[in-house]
Amino acid sequence: MAIQSKYSNAQVESIIAELLAVLDKHQSPTDLSLMALGNCVTHLLQNKVPAEARQVVTEQFAKALSQSVKSN
Repeated sequence: MAIQSKYSNAQVESIIAELLAVLDKHQSPTDLSLMALGNCVTHLLQNKVPAEARQVVTEQFAKALSQSVKSN
């Protein structure tokens, strides 16, 4: 999603592959996959992002997600 990242493509692709493998292992339909991933995002925002930064980070994430879908 990000144009520039402090993480290597290999790091990102490895995590994506593992997440997708888990969804595939559970034969998760698209709606369930999106629900589970969305809940993961919510968990990360609530537990890893300071309360005072949550709204901005959430908006940035939503914008990046929207842009990544438009460009594909």
